[in-house]
Amino acid sequence: MHGGGLRARLVEAGVELVDAEGAQALSLREIARRAGVSHGAPRRHFPTHLDLLSAIARQGFAELSARVAAEDRETAAPRERIALLARLYLDYAGTRRGMYELMFRHDLLESGRLGLRETSLPLFARLTGLVAQVRPGTDPLVVAGALWANLHGIAQLWHWGSLRLATGGDDPAPLLAAALDAHLGPKEPVT
Repeated sequence: MHGGGLRARLVEAGVELVDAEGAQALSLREIARRAGVSHGAPRRHFPTHLDLLSAIARQGFAELSARVAAEDRETAAPRERIALLARLYLDYAGTRRGMYELMFRHDLLESGRLGLRETSLPLFARLTGLVAQVRPGTDPLVVAGALWANLHGIAQLWHWGSLRLATGGDDPAPLLAAALDAHLGPKEPVT
């Protein structure tokens, strides 16, 4: 079999596994089994487990980026675009839970394997650029970082059930609106 084909098959098997069973299920042995190869085969294309996990996480960032690119309209107001990015982020975290957890694993991002860090940064750069338009005179990196941390917290706490328990709500939309207001200022009323 051609090396590129096996490499892609291993990543695809990993994506299917993370979607079905979560990030904790991503062992080299199980990925190889699902790809229909020996348990040693992944090492020929991915020298370390971290390399293979990074390749799988790259697929998640590519998918999230594609969703954003498909729905983000540059003609919309910057705040509307930020709200859209935030909704897409929270939706992705909720619908692709295992992949979301894998994508933001600190050890993968910190290692820089396969340029994973560089793959994740364009989405944050898009958010930062929009924040700079909405909040001129502030440090857009800090505001975007705080907003992203808030979104990540909403995603995690919602998944764990903590926010439902604390707020009694069944919809994270009011929490998202409050986070946007907190970091971007209140939305201006439509006149």
